[in-house]
Amino acid sequence: MTNHPAAQRPAGAPAAGDPRRFLRGGRLESMPRRWRDKRAVTRYLATVALPVLLETVGERELTLRLAALADDPVGVRRAMVDLGLVQRTRDGAEYWRTEVTEYEELVLAETVREVGGE
Repeated sequence: MTNHPAAQRPAGAPAAGDPRRFLRGGRLESMPRRWRDKRAVTRYLATVALPVLLETVGERELTLRLAALADDPVGVRRAMVDLGLVQRTRDGAEYWRTEVTEYEELVLAETVREVGGE
């Protein structure tokens, strides 16, 4: 038996630093407790829900996008704003992602795979 970390996890399972390890069936059931994990998951979900930087999206649309990704879409939306990943208008009617994340390439690759039918 090898001690290589990749060999110890099931095939296709996300690596230890991958925020997708907190998703079940592609959805977040609850936020991780540790701050760095919560931050990583929020940054990943922000990139998935708002893949185009500075794209303006209405509150309802963003909530619907997040509802497809998480059991608590409003809590995730709030976390995205609190972390400064997403800005909103004063009245909260519109949101946009303002920060490039380390998950841009990962999300793009996932999108290409989905479109390609893999």
